[in-house]
This record gives sequence, C-alpha cells and structure tokens, in this order.
Amino acid sequence: MKKLSFLTRTTLLLGSFFALDKLLAFARAAIILRQFQLSATLDSFYFADLLPSWEVAVFSGSALAMAMIPVLSQTLTLKGRQAMWDSFSRIANLAFVVTGIAAILAAVFAEPIIRFWIAPGLSPEQQQFTARLMRVDLIATFIFSISGLVIAALQTNQHFLLPAIAPILYNVGQIFGAVILAPSHPYSFGPLVVPVFGLGVYGLVYGIILGAAMHLAIQIPGLIRYKFTWTPSLDIRQPDLIEMFKVLWPRLLTALGVQLMFTARANLASRLGQAGAFSAISNGWMIMQVPETLLGTAIATAMLPTLSEFAARADWDSFRQTIEKGLRVLIALTLPAGAIIAAGIHPLLRLIINQAGTDLLTATARVYMLTLCGYAVQEIAARALYARKEALIPLATVAFRLVVYLAIGISGLILFKSFGAPVIAFAEISLTAEAIAMFIILNRRMDKPVRIDGVIFKGLAAALVGGAVTYALAVVLPGSAVITAILGMFAGTIIALVIVRKELRLLLNL
Repeated sequence: MKKLSFLTRTTLLLGSFFALDKLLAFARAAIILRQFQLSATLDSFYFADLLPSWEVAVFSGSALAMAMIPVLSQTLTLKGRQAMWDSFSRIANLAFVVTGIAAILAAVFAEPIIRFWIAPGLSPEQQQFTARLMRVDLIATFIFSISGLVIAALQTNQHFLLPAIAPILYNVGQIFGAVILAPSHPYSFGPLVVPVFGLGVYGLVYGIILGAAMHLAIQIPGLIRYKFTWTPSLDIRQPDLIEMFKVLWPRLLTALGVQLMFTARANLASRLGQAGAFSAISNGWMIMQVPETLLGTAIATAMLPTLSEFAARADWDSFRQTIEKGLRVLIALTLPAGAIIAAGIHPLLRLIINQAGTDLLTATARVYMLTLCGYAVQEIAARALYARKEALIPLATVAFRLVVYLAIGISGLILFKSFGAPVIAFAEISLTAEAIAMFIILNRRMDKPVRIDGVIFKGLAAALVGGAVTYALAVVLPGSAVITAILGMFAGTIIALVIVRKELRLLLNL
C-alpha cells in the first residue's frame, strides 16, 4: 500500500477534527435555533458577536497567523526554536495589549457602534440590548488575543493536533452555554434532572467566554512540549520581526477589509426590516462553512507551512505543483458538495425550526452554496501569496472584493428587498471574483502558470448529476422526507465522487 505524504496525512487529520468541530457547530446552531427561532432576540446575539469576532480576526487571529507562520518558520529553520519563541513572545505581548485596548474602547462606545455602524436599522431598544450583550462578549477577546497566536506557533512547529482540537472545545463551551446557562426550565431524564441557570441569550454569550478559555487551555501542553519560554518584552526591533511586520501591515488591512464586509452584511441585514434575517444569514453562512472548512480550510492550512518552505528555498516548481494539486481537489469536491447540500437540506432544517423559518434559512443557505467553491479556492490563493510574502496583492484584491460586495448588496437591497436575507447572501459571490483575480496576478508573477486542466467542467458535471440525483430521490422515494433526503444526498455524493475519482485520488498524494 502506498504511503501517504505528510501533507495528505496532515490534511486528513485536520479534516477529521474540522468535521467534528463542524458537527458540534451544527448541533450548537440547532440547539440555539430551537430555543430562540429566527427572532429579533437571536439577531441581537449575532449582531453583538460581530465586533468581538472582528477584533480577534484583525488583531490576534488569522490576520497575524498568516503573516507569522512564514517568518516563524524561517526563524525556526535558520536560528532554532528558542529564537522562534522569543519572536513569538514579542508579537503575542503586543497583540494582547492592542486587543485589550480595542476591547475596552469598544465596550465604552458600544451603543454608538451598534447604532451608527453595525445595525442602524434596529429599533433603539434592540440597539441598547445588543450593546449590553456585546460588552459581555468582549471579555472573550482578551483570551483569543493569545490563543489565536498560539495556534500559529504550534503549526509553525508542524504540530496540528492541539490546534485542531481547540475549535472543538470552543464549540463545547458554547453548547454548554446554550444547554445549561441559557434555558429557563430544567431538563428531566427520568429521575435525573439537569439544572439550568435561566440566563436567556446572555447564557449564549457566557458560553462563548467559556469556550474561549477552553480553546486556550487545550494548547498549553503543546507549548510545554516545544519548550515555550516567554520573553516579557514589547520590543519588536529585530530583523525577523521587522520583516514580519512588512508582511503584517498589509495583512492587517486585508483582514480589516474582510471584517468590513461582515459589518456591511450586518448593516444591510438590519435594514431589511425582517425579523430573523441576520440569524438566517449567520446560520446560512455557517452551513456553507461546514464543507468549506472540511475541504478548503483543512487543505489550505496544511499547505501553508509546506508552501512557505518551498518559497524560502525558491523551489517554485514544487510550489506550483502543490498549488495545482490542492486546487484540482478543491474544485472537484466543492462544486458537487454545494449542489448536493442545496438539493437535500430543506427537510433537515425543518426538524429544527418552524416552517416559515425553514423556508427563509433554506433559501439563504442555498444561495451561500453558490459561493462555496470560491471560498475554498480563495483559501489556497491567499496562502500561496503569503507564503511568497506578497501581502500587498491580497490587500488589493480584498479592496476589489469589497467594492463588488457593496455594489451587489446595495443593489439587492434597493431592487429586491422583498426577497429578504438571500439577497444579502448573494453578495458573497464577490469572493469568487476575488479568488479569480488572485490567481490571475499570481500566474503573472510565476515562471509557469498554475494549471487545473479542465477540472471546472468535471466539477460542474458532478454537481449537476449529484444534485439532480439528490433532489430526485428526495422527491420520488416514499417515506420520511428526512430519510429520503439523507438517502438522496448519499447517492448523489457517491455518483459525484465517481465522476471526480481521478481528482479524489490526488487527495492521497498532495
């Protein structure tokens, strides 16, 4: 039996843990939807979580991680692990201070931030309620300011297990908040009575804080294993760190651009005048993120350290071939995945929420499935450019994406407001345009262009056949709609994988 490559083994490891993470995320969303439905209260929870997530992403999350890994990998290779931990400490210290200051300012100005920026379309009472939720939620940002960077440090050491477990525990904390902290009535299982705290939607926020603490705690053994030593300094005047910040500042602006799109999404949704619209958008996006994370994030995350090493050695043939394999796998799998999920998802959602909510969430999720392939491809494109330390290109393309997003979103709000949440979801197609722009620019900067050899047509064929089979079986087969939908999705998946079997085999040899 052929031995799997390190990159394939890492991808499968990440994919397995991401699958568990997304299963828990789906369970968490189902529990929350059952308790709160698509309601104004649940909208407030999602609006309140927007800015804390924004701060984590920009100041201490993926923004720093993508810039850190190539530089820390170089430091680890050339100077050793102790020098790498010294550089990491200085970055982490600065990130904690900046994130903390940003969180305090956000708490002080929570109400005007909600009123004038995030959700101007809400009523004054709902804006005040949302601001109170946000102030509590900001506590989690202090924890994530360190935890998000620890993930980058461990991945630099080619350790992926604990960083893959961390998001799972984050979801566990949130499920605890939804099941134990939020409900007002205890659960009874025969003689066993499970106590609850009756905190309502605040219980969901406290669950986020608990999940953030668990997200950090699980990574501490990794720090011990790789002999982490802390340097208590904010001095970043070192050649390695100066080099990193040359990559970092455009990455921070790029992350800011992405978060501005999330803010624009909330702003536009608040103007729809549709209770539950932002909840539908948030959950529809989460449903799309399940296959995107299992495929796009898992493969791209595993590829970044390898691409960084190829770039550091100027081995551009291996660099290009790795990208080509990843792209072919992602395109061949995400196109049919989006079609099959869109065809079979309605009965599954009907188990969770009422009929009106099911229709809205199904329509929104189906629109998001149109963006699945673009999201996954963009993951590889961005990491390829950061591995080459060409951070200005993603900055330029995210500005292009923001313009396209706003043009589609505002036009949809003006012309098709009656369609509600799906109109805003459709604006995410702008990310596909960004991914295409990234690869056009990347190809112009490489000796040989990245080639995908017609895999788009094969992926579309698998999507059409797989989606059609899923829908037909769900409609034709007798019995429970849920069972027939699951059988249809299973059959559609098998047929789609047969069509793209050549690309599927590439997954075993990335």
